[in-house]
Formats: sequence, C-alpha cells, structure tokens
Amino acid sequence: MTTYMVGYDLGKPGRDYEGLSDYLKGLGGYWHNLDSTWLITTTRSAVEVRDGARPYLDSSDKLLVAQVSAPGAWQGFADSSAKWLKDSL
Repeated sequence: MTTYMVGYDLGKPGRDYEGLSDYLKGLGGYWHNLDSTWLITTTRSAVEVRDGARPYLDSSDKLLVAQVSAPGAWQGFADSSAKWLKDSL
C-alpha cells in the first residue's frame, strides 16, 4: 500500500462534490482532517487515483496527487488522527 496526499482547489464553491469524497473514501484507508487535503492508502498509482477522480471534477478545478512517506510531523489533531498518521506514513 502506498500513501498519497490528495489536495484540491475546487473552482465552483457550492457545487456538489460528494462524488469526489465518496471516490476518495473508496480507495482504501483515508485521513481527511483538513478542508481540501486527504491522505489515502491504496494499491493504485498516483496516475490511477488522478484519472479516477476526473469524472468528479471540471475544468475549473485543480487536483494534486503526490506520494508521501515518513518521517512526518503534525500538531493539533485528535489522538485517533495522529495514530492514523503515525501508522500510515
């Protein structure tokens, strides 16, 4: 399993992006404790993650999928969130 950071800027606030959230949740384990940033664990490649997200985005949206690994540092999250980060990075 690989951990990726998925970050996005959605060009049309108020549009229904629930499909994008459901897609990211369905990839494997996920951490979503920041507004436009997800960490996901999946067997898919970054390109596959990006390509799978395309149907939920339009031309005004921006998306970044980048592999992440340890070490990492964080502050201000609940213990359960910090545990996910520790276990998944």
